Amino acid sequence: MCRILDNNRGLSLIELVVTMVILTILASLILPSAQMASRRTKEIELRRNLRDIRTAIDDYKKNYDKAMVDNKIVQTLGKNGYPATLELLVEGDDFGGVVKEKKKFLRRIPKDPFHKAQEGDPAWGMRSYVDEPDSTSWGGDDVFDVYSLSEGTAIDGTKYKDW
Repeated sequence: MCRILDNNRGLSLIELVVTMVILTILASLILPSAQMASRRTKEIELRRNLRDIRTAIDDYKKNYDKAMVDNKIVQTLGKNGYPATLELLVEGDDFGGVVKEKKKFLRRIPKDPFHKAQEGDPAWGMRSYVDEPDSTSWGGDDVFDVYSLSEGTAIDGTKYKDW
């Protein structure tokens, strides 16, 4: 029976270097795709949060208009049926007694994943009904629309604030 003796039980320096080069190449290929996936996830979250807020604003307006049609609210000059603030969507409104309890449209105001608001700063940019469609300053009368305050650019090349 033939016995092979192997006195070299470790790895050579060349084997270690080749292994490290292969691992480095693999890591350099995986890291950008992981970063892109993270960014894509944040963009999906931003779109969902904008849709949730805008849907809540539209639902508020529908309830206000229904109360107007049912003659439960008197038409007020300068009032167009949009919520005065985003917080009103969370706190709720009874529309002049149309419903027994305040109707709430959001559990909480969603966060913008690309804009970290400081204490006292607004979390979202807002436009009122009388503002221009691309206005970056809020008239303060009501909340007709919201937009991201982030200056970043999306994967598709558009600005987050234009969504």
